[in-house]
Amino acid sequence: MRLKLTRPLIFFDLETTGINIATDRIVELSYHKLFPDGTAEGKTLRIKPTRWQNGMEVQMHIPDEAASVHGIHDEDVADCPTFKQVAQQLAEVFADGDLAGYNSTHFDIPLLVEEFLRAGQQVDFKSKHCIDAFTIFQYREPRTLTAAYRFYCGKSLEDAHTANADTMATYEVLMAQMEHYQDLPATVEELSVYLAGNKRMADFAGLVVYNDQGQEVFNFGKHKGKVVADVFRTERGYYSWLLDREFPEYTKSVFKRVFLSL
Repeated sequence: MRLKLTRPLIFFDLETTGINIATDRIVELSYHKLFPDGTAEGKTLRIKPTRWQNGMEVQMHIPDEAASVHGIHDEDVADCPTFKQVAQQLAEVFADGDLAGYNSTHFDIPLLVEEFLRAGQQVDFKSKHCIDAFTIFQYREPRTLTAAYRFYCGKSLEDAHTANADTMATYEVLMAQMEHYQDLPATVEELSVYLAGNKRMADFAGLVVYNDQGQEVFNFGKHKGKVVADVFRTERGYYSWLLDREFPEYTKSVFKRVFLSL
């Protein structure tokens, strides 16, 4: 194996109720944890999505659009644990490793962070190196995971859009990419930096980025490109407006940190 590990690398994939990081929930999570000695462990969990309604936690409906993709319906998760009930177990899995996935930088990681925050479980994702096989594929052979699996592994992806199949396909694709592109960095840290390019995100959703001076800068909306602290100094009402909108909780925590430092 050409990829050099100094700590575990956790390949994972999520199936969800939708694609909104702030409001959607996980219905299935699968992980494949690869250790530096070459051994591995993995598991797939079905999770009952919930939301608060009238002061009560109720099961969240899985829209037909989402169910048509991953095949998971309300009745399939009705008796499954909620994310909060498995949060500590998952926190232990993710605590000591770096992360790998397919399009995980823009979706899976930010959404997983939100679920941990809602569950009140602390996991330090900022200290982790993140490898996105989709980014490598975009750099070299832009395609979907199914096409990547066929291109790099010479196989057809059966059961696509199930968390376990996608997780294991991502694992195989990344290993094949490392062999195919011998000029890719061999350590997780170096590969993570290579894939990040010039983008340094202050949050996980990419709504706030760092400039060359290490200042948080808006990456969306009417203040895109402006330093967050400068905007908050002159438009304190904008800070309150942001906190009232459906932004990811981690993104809001960045806004709060900047505001309180003024």
